[in-house]
Amino acid sequence: METDAGISKHPVSHGVGCCAREVLVPKGPLYRVAGTAISISCNVSGYEGPAQQDFEWFLYRPEAPEAALGIVSTRDSRFSYAVFGPRVAAGEVQVQRLQGDAVVLKIARLQAQDAGIYECYTPSTDARYLGSYSGKVELRVLPDVLQVSAYPPGPRGRQAPASPPRLMVHEGQELALGCLARTSTQKHTHLAVSFGRAVPEAPVGRATLQEVVGLRPDLAVEAGAPYAERLAAGELRLGKEGTEQYRMVVGGAQAEDAGTYHCTAAEWIQDPDGSWAQIAEKRAVLAHVDVQTLSSQLAVAVGPGERRIGPGEPLELLCNVSGALPPPGRHAAYSVGWEMAPAGAPGPGRLVAQLDTEGVGSLGPGYEGRHIAMEKVASRTYRLRLEAARPGDAGTYRCLAKAYVRGSGARLREAASARSRPLPVHVREEGVVLEAVAWLAGGTVYRGETASLLCNISVRGGPPGLRLAASWWVERPEEGELSSAPAQLVGGVGRDGVAELGVRPGGGPVSVELVGPRSHRLRLHGLGPEDEGVYHCAPSAWVQHTDYSWYQAGSARSGPVTVYPYTHALDTLLVPLLVGAGVAFLTGAIVLGTITCCFMKRLRKR
Repeated sequence: METDAGISKHPVSHGVGCCAREVLVPKGPLYRVAGTAISISCNVSGYEGPAQQDFEWFLYRPEAPEAALGIVSTRDSRFSYAVFGPRVAAGEVQVQRLQGDAVVLKIARLQAQDAGIYECYTPSTDARYLGSYSGKVELRVLPDVLQVSAYPPGPRGRQAPASPPRLMVHEGQELALGCLARTSTQKHTHLAVSFGRAVPEAPVGRATLQEVVGLRPDLAVEAGAPYAERLAAGELRLGKEGTEQYRMVVGGAQAEDAGTYHCTAAEWIQDPDGSWAQIAEKRAVLAHVDVQTLSSQLAVAVGPGERRIGPGEPLELLCNVSGALPPPGRHAAYSVGWEMAPAGAPGPGRLVAQLDTEGVGSLGPGYEGRHIAMEKVASRTYRLRLEAARPGDAGTYRCLAKAYVRGSGARLREAASARSRPLPVHVREEGVVLEAVAWLAGGTVYRGETASLLCNISVRGGPPGLRLAASWWVERPEEGELSSAPAQLVGGVGRDGVAELGVRPGGGPVSVELVGPRSHRLRLHGLGPEDEGVYHCAPSAWVQHTDYSWYQAGSARSGPVTVYPYTHALDTLLVPLLVGAGVAFLTGAIVLGTITCCFMKRLRKR
């Protein structure tokens, strides 16, 4: 640690004019701590002669204020007195030239006997002896009384550990470390305390120690660059407890927070020129911190194994979340859900149901209206229950668990997720077989009449209480061919016997009705050319389970029925008659016009 003593704005000078030589050193006294470094600057101005001036440093100790001890010189390598010779030879004491007329005296490790009056002398290069040829500043060496340690302290005596404690925190939890910093320096000084982190197993030094947060001498709290955002968000805090205790709290610990934490205390003093100088610094290791990430711990298991059930039976699946995880609450939160993919389908599938971080359940798309329960039955065990399974519920089920950590303002951040192994579920089919036969009553229909389409349905298999529904669909021709657009619903009768009307191509009235236990009829009244198309009947079988939900157990499609509105015979004859009359009239007009034209030409010739 090296402290620079800058040039005083009020130099020590004994010059006698505006152009006399003047030597400037800092204004004293300067207070520094034994064992630390100091740099004392000196420059000369108003001189004559070469631009590069020489400097000599002397020390006057308090016990012999008249005896000048030569320290070091820029022009004589043998200038040092015996008391400084070894230290100068070792480079512990040296003079460093900043420019031709400015140098700095550096002492690496101050000793108590280094206290005294330091004189910077400049040998004369002037034609006349004018001004000041030296400047003096007092240095007082204080004892090193700065103390830094972990707080609360660890065990003492023979049972004290040889190395700092190792702490384990879960991702998302708070990391709290304390530091004790005190000084008994008699002068008025300020302490600056900072907490730093070195990556695991890295040697500790200024190059490897990353500051986390620090309390400056003016009591301002500042964070290192990587932690500035977390300090602003309130996730990082530093406070002073009592007169000597300092506490750092890192909220929502992350994987990159692992490492060796240190506390650094620096003691500052104000020099006579008003600037602040660091006079002491000490560092203590607080703890080795390991962060147990949620992603490395979160595990999900499902049971009770492959399931084979019949339609209408309840389906229960269990999901167990395990691992060394923090309990849900202030620092962590969890959500659990079930996904299902049909047999042979890739990917995890679609969401069936889930419990969010607040314990609120919800159903996935397509499962609304069904009796499905998602509940927590133990501290880390969750159950999915379908009151009545359907053949469409067969597939591969997976349990998905997500772990979140809380930031400032209760903000959640997803930290980990895990899916269970696939759990096959088989649901037997109902065995319903439907067949449908549709036809146009009478075979031929004319414009303006009513077209009646009949559909007979046959059923094989299925449970008691099976209900049937049927709907009628049409595909319209475009330029002699069927349109590529999907078929259009004309009408139908639902499983509860309620008619449902669609859109008729011709826009006229439509009737749909059940004319027998398994026979449906569609009637198109006032048939027009726009009603031309290919119609078909689509029956479906429905089963109601014990939870009163309905599901489609089977479906079929009849063959195509072509509806073409023919014209009546009278209409067929009327058109040629009208066309013939028009042609005859036009021909007569042309003949009459030709005769008249020729007669007039002959009359003009005569």
